[in-house]
Amino acid sequence: MAVGPVLPSPYEAALVRPSQDGVSGRCCAQPQWVRSAMAESLKLERVVEALALLLGRPEGGTGTDSGSLQTAKHAALLETLNSNLAALEEKLGQDPQWNELRSLRAEVREQAAWLESSTDVTWSFTCQVLLLLLSLKKCMILLAAAYHPAKPNPRTAEAAPALSPDTLSISQQKTVQSALQFVITLGLCPYLLPGVGIPLKHRTEFSAVVQDVVSPHTAPSALHRLYASCTALLQIAQHPSLGSLILTRHLGDLIAGLCQLGFCPIKGKGEQARPLEQLKGLTEEQRTHCREALKSVLDRVYQPLVVRELLVLQGGSKQGLQSPGQEVKQPLAQAPAWLRHLCGQLLSERLMRPSGVQAVVRGIMEGAGTGSAGGSGAEAAAADWRKCDMVARILASCPQQSLSLEDYYRQVCPQILDLLHIQEKLTAHQFQRVATTALLTMARERPQLAVKYLLHPMLAPLLQCWDMAELAMEDLPAGTVLVKEAELSRCVEDVFKVYVAGNEASDVLLESLQPALGVIFSLYCFTKQNVSHLRSPCQEILLWVLEKSERKVALSMLEGFAGLGRTMQFLHPLCQFQVAGGGGAMVTVRETISDEEEALYQKVSSEQWQMEQLVDLLTHCQKSGLAGDFFICCLKELTHVAAKDEAGSDAVPLSCESLVELEQYHSQHLVGQKKKLLVLQLVAMLCERVSDTVFTDIVQVVEFVAVTLQRACASLAQGPEGAVEAQTLSMSMGLVAAMLGGAVQLKSSDFAFLKQLVPLLEEISRIHPEPVIQELAADLRITICTHGAFSTQTVGTAAHSTLGKIIGSNRSGGQTHANPTESPEDKTAGLSLGPPQSNENCSHTNSSMASNPSPKGKNGDSTVQKECPAGTPTAAHSPQQLQELLLSAYDPEIPVRAAALRGLSRLIEQRDPDGLKAQEKLLKVFLENMEHEDSFVYLSAIQGVALLSDVYPEQILPCLLAQYGCTSPGTRGPQTAETRMKVGEVLMRVTRALGDMSCQYRAPLIHAFLRGARDPDSTLRASSLSNLGELCQKLHFQLGSMVQEVTSCLTAIVKTASEAEVRRAAVHVVVVLLRGLSEKATEVLRDVLRDLYRLLKSVVVSDRDEVTVLHAQLALEELDDIMRRFLFPPQTLEKKLVVLP
Repeated sequence: MAVGPVLPSPYEAALVRPSQDGVSGRCCAQPQWVRSAMAESLKLERVVEALALLLGRPEGGTGTDSGSLQTAKHAALLETLNSNLAALEEKLGQDPQWNELRSLRAEVREQAAWLESSTDVTWSFTCQVLLLLLSLKKCMILLAAAYHPAKPNPRTAEAAPALSPDTLSISQQKTVQSALQFVITLGLCPYLLPGVGIPLKHRTEFSAVVQDVVSPHTAPSALHRLYASCTALLQIAQHPSLGSLILTRHLGDLIAGLCQLGFCPIKGKGEQARPLEQLKGLTEEQRTHCREALKSVLDRVYQPLVVRELLVLQGGSKQGLQSPGQEVKQPLAQAPAWLRHLCGQLLSERLMRPSGVQAVVRGIMEGAGTGSAGGSGAEAAAADWRKCDMVARILASCPQQSLSLEDYYRQVCPQILDLLHIQEKLTAHQFQRVATTALLTMARERPQLAVKYLLHPMLAPLLQCWDMAELAMEDLPAGTVLVKEAELSRCVEDVFKVYVAGNEASDVLLESLQPALGVIFSLYCFTKQNVSHLRSPCQEILLWVLEKSERKVALSMLEGFAGLGRTMQFLHPLCQFQVAGGGGAMVTVRETISDEEEALYQKVSSEQWQMEQLVDLLTHCQKSGLAGDFFICCLKELTHVAAKDEAGSDAVPLSCESLVELEQYHSQHLVGQKKKLLVLQLVAMLCERVSDTVFTDIVQVVEFVAVTLQRACASLAQGPEGAVEAQTLSMSMGLVAAMLGGAVQLKSSDFAFLKQLVPLLEEISRIHPEPVIQELAADLRITICTHGAFSTQTVGTAAHSTLGKIIGSNRSGGQTHANPTESPEDKTAGLSLGPPQSNENCSHTNSSMASNPSPKGKNGDSTVQKECPAGTPTAAHSPQQLQELLLSAYDPEIPVRAAALRGLSRLIEQRDPDGLKAQEKLLKVFLENMEHEDSFVYLSAIQGVALLSDVYPEQILPCLLAQYGCTSPGTRGPQTAETRMKVGEVLMRVTRALGDMSCQYRAPLIHAFLRGARDPDSTLRASSLSNLGELCQKLHFQLGSMVQEVTSCLTAIVKTASEAEVRRAAVHVVVVLLRGLSEKATEVLRDVLRDLYRLLKSVVVSDRDEVTVLHAQLALEELDDIMRRFLFPPQTLEKKLVVLP
């Protein structure tokens, strides 16, 4: 970890006190020529060589490296230190080349009066190392001052600038590092109190030997030695290069020494007074200077490093250090109380500084292995969620140094939010976890302060989107950016990280997000119109809120999104979302539209789009049952609005006292009509989009039936019911009959919900005009009241009509008895009442119901007993059943007719003998039902004709071709264009089913589509051309000479057709043809390829329709790609091996 240059501070300079004889500052009084001469004569290498000599291993002596000192005795160590000191003095006294160094060292020695001599060899050795390091610092300063680099010559090539003469090489840095290690080991750590820093005996083998040879009782005192070492190190650290070596490796020891010198009490609480020799020679002024120096060092060094060292200094672990394969060592001494309190105070100061939160988090988390190094340690730290939670708890607790809790939140909360925006790859995950956990903890413990200083600032861009009261919107020009893309994107991402990723559904979080939900929903609707990275987080936020909120609150939110219930704060009317350059969105001032019709159109379109996106959002809420509850809520609202509208239609005031009252009445009436239209539109969309899976349990089905019956009762009370009311009433009563008739196994608790239908059924049986409905309602009421013990034949018939199936043979004589051996657990309720989705599913009814996963019985099998209608693979068919299906195919009820057509289609698919014998009848039934206007009916008919044509293509295809060309002798008048297009769809399905066999019918199919391309109806012409393109794409080489006719037809249509959609279809045929043939196009279309190219070029140049031009450009791109691959085939490296005979 790199540390920047540490500049000298006045506090560190003040530690060097002037001596009594005035020798201090003598270097500064030297003339400039003296210092220049000294810089020229003294070289940097000489000082480093002296350090190497002092630290080196003498000949025949015991080395100073840790390997040789593992078995060394104390005497051997002292002898080594004495011999190195003697060797240095001998070299300085005898070698004339070292005279300059001897003079410089003497000068430094006079200035460093606090370095007192001692009979202790270790301290003498430390003093000499410190003198040489101070001499090195002064030499580097002199060399830098005397260095005047030459100005670069602009005529020569640029070269790297020359290094300054005070630059240390790598080997020299290693020597200086060794010298600093000796100073720390011999001159600083032995004089620290127990519990202050890491003891020497727990560091290295050499440190353990040094601790026993140091003599702290000899003069000078231990405290004076510690003061001298710290003072010298601080002076050396004033140089940037030397300071980086000290503060990156020995910052913890230096902080420990300064803490002891400046803050250690003379007598602690409950302790005896310190020994006199530990406090001898240290004045109060010196202690003050040590405090100031400590503050200066802590303020200037990289803050995460400071935090880490303070944590190490504070946390005296009581456990021993254990190495692999070694015994447990002696436990560390616990840090003294004054030191723990001091470190806590210093850490709190780091936290309260600007960017202090990030420094604390980095200081703790980077110690776990993160940082620039990364690696497996960083991955392990990212998974250490316990450490992240611990840091979050630290941030959430207010320190004692803070003025107040609110002041602490005011300073720290913005920094916690900044942690969410860190983009560093290795640390972003950790920082986001810490920030999220800290925010959730603060919201849990101090909700009011968290909302004020955390949640509201985080949601500010979203809240600003609708709260523009402070801005004069009318005075701003259109397009003015109110919320920038970066702010809005960052806000949405922060909400996702805190609310969704944090996943703590507290009342504080849910209530704080309520004002911004409307804007988030508006932003979600906007992102659905284009590609945006904000779409997914907006959707996840909305789904999370709907899931975590209470059901009543969630339904109220959905009503607000739809504009039915409470007032939801959407985007400000004068603002709009606009696509931004970074894939996000920004809020700008909307351009004022003067045309009222255009403004109304945009408003209606926006509401329609929001309604569609709301329904799309509900498709993700079906498993939880929210979609079903909201559907029932909409039905209740529809009944309420309809009843209110009918009641208010007769209450029109004949005479109003004022025009204001009349205007208010009409305004309220318009609001009611608008609400009714919104409810109708929403119910229609829900039926269309989520009808097949809207209900998840019987409770919702019963509520749906109850709402339907209530609406029917209200309609009957006001007059004769209409067709829609009669159909819904029939469907709902048939649904109840199906549940009671065996479609679902009911439990006792289910009948408790069904009993709420009894009063409604009784009222219908009393007021409905039709006797059949009255009888069915009465029978259903009896069946519900008896819990299914009694059921008439009317209920079974209604269930059979609704489900389209034969009820099981578990009924006898109109009565149904429950199985006494069946356990309550086996009678779990399931529901499968949706419309058919494929041929394998049972076709029941067209009602908008859904099936929930049925619970499992004791053996793991589903307990729901489903009976498929006639025509399924498991059912046996008889001529009577076939006749019933043929008759049902003409039933006026759409669901019954569609189910019958699906049943007939399954007969053909299963090659049923009776069904295949009646192919002519089946063809007639299918063709007649193809003319039906309901898509559910004619799509089933189209499927049946396609299956029948696959079985008998020779008999069916000519009839279909005649229908398509309006030449069938059995047709009554000309066929409509819509019917002919349906026949074209059948032909294409048959072609797909036939595959390669379609070449047999190539000519009649192509001729039929070519004739259709000349029809007066433009829609049929476009459909014929689309079918022609797909057919040609499948024929490939089998087109033959027909390609000339196709090309001529396309050319004529493109040049002469006045309808744009017809020209588009013709050009699209060329695109499909080229795309399908690919490399084969040069062979299949070799005779007409040039004509097609010229045709496409003319379209690009002369056609006015943009879509047609686009299709032509796509065709030219396909053609260009084909020709490039033909002219420049890819080069493949291959080796051919030929075996000679």
